[in-house]
Amino acid sequence: MPQLAFSRRAALRGLGAVGLPAVLTGCGVPAAYVPEGRRGGPDRSERDRSVTFSNWPLYIDTDDEDETRRPTLEAFSEQTGIEVRYTEEINDNDEFFGKVSPALMNRQETGHDLVVVSDWMAARFVHLGWAQKMDRSAQSNVARHLDPQLRSPAFDEGRLHTVPWQSGITGIAYNRRALGREIKSVKDLWQPDLAGRVTLFSGLDESYALLMQGDGVDVTAWTESDFHRMCDRVEAMVKKRHIRRFTGNDYTSDLGKGDVLACQAYSGDAIQLQADNPDIEFVVPEEGAELWAESLLVPNLARHKANAEALIDHYYAPEVAAELAASVNYVCPVPAAREVLAGSDDRETAELAENPLIFPDDGMRRRLAVARDISSAERRSLAKRWNAIVGL
Repeated sequence: MPQLAFSRRAALRGLGAVGLPAVLTGCGVPAAYVPEGRRGGPDRSERDRSVTFSNWPLYIDTDDEDETRRPTLEAFSEQTGIEVRYTEEINDNDEFFGKVSPALMNRQETGHDLVVVSDWMAARFVHLGWAQKMDRSAQSNVARHLDPQLRSPAFDEGRLHTVPWQSGITGIAYNRRALGREIKSVKDLWQPDLAGRVTLFSGLDESYALLMQGDGVDVTAWTESDFHRMCDRVEAMVKKRHIRRFTGNDYTSDLGKGDVLACQAYSGDAIQLQADNPDIEFVVPEEGAELWAESLLVPNLARHKANAEALIDHYYAPEVAAELAASVNYVCPVPAAREVLAGSDDRETAELAENPLIFPDDGMRRRLAVARDISSAERRSLAKRWNAIVGL
């Protein structure tokens, strides 16, 4: 299974807890924002048939007999003649941001044509003007097949600068057999029989949406008052020692060993947890859950923008999206891939089409929402409040 939650949904740290604009203002450095018309450079796609694609480890399909081979990338190169220089160099959103931000801030190329970052980090790139607008006329598959629920996040209306690579859900995982009851609501986490047996995510961007939804908040348009009301509840539970601890991806170990009975969790991890222990269940609460994505973007001054756009569109062909989904097991951003998997001659592959954690059904979708991102103006004070509760 891809280790998505180990780092791709990691907590904010260091610079990320404040945001680059605030730091630059404090240092007297000129604004880093790059206007739309100044983001592109000479595109060498026609004369240099290559593209540099940087992704996270274990986040693409591989050949069963040779893990160094990536069938969907090889198929793209065979069809187009474009060589893909693929690297698994993104291990942490903030670490990667720190690596490329000096070049982007100084209007220099990064050496990357295409990268994948979590949407809260993609929001930072978009707000800073560090992601190029894509040519949708050259991306017919994206225009036709992109999941409607992911088409227009608040940080990038119309998805002009980003395209989801894979998606996922932040919900609740619990051991039903050990707990002896169902969990249907976020409020169920606060029941007395779970005292000391609950964990929440430590990362601000990973945790706040689901907890606000538990208070009945519309997370597409939440306010600071909503945030602080949620924090008051969590802080009270910390003081009661109801919350065992705040975690990163190590929540999977706590749940697997039985140290906790219920926790915030990612849908992609749940599939593996259930394979190891059929008593583990993943819940999209009655109040709703957060639908998130990790997205592709083309950084400013990329040398092979057209080639990068062609590669993105390749992954939105339903047959290719199905092959990728069957390998990584996260929410597929191409709903049409479901029919492809359903028609597979392999029984296990065909069964993936019926898994709501890969292709959410209508009932689940009605409870999913893409949360409004935290603005740079809000981040300093909200991170300070949250980190004080978590102990960061």
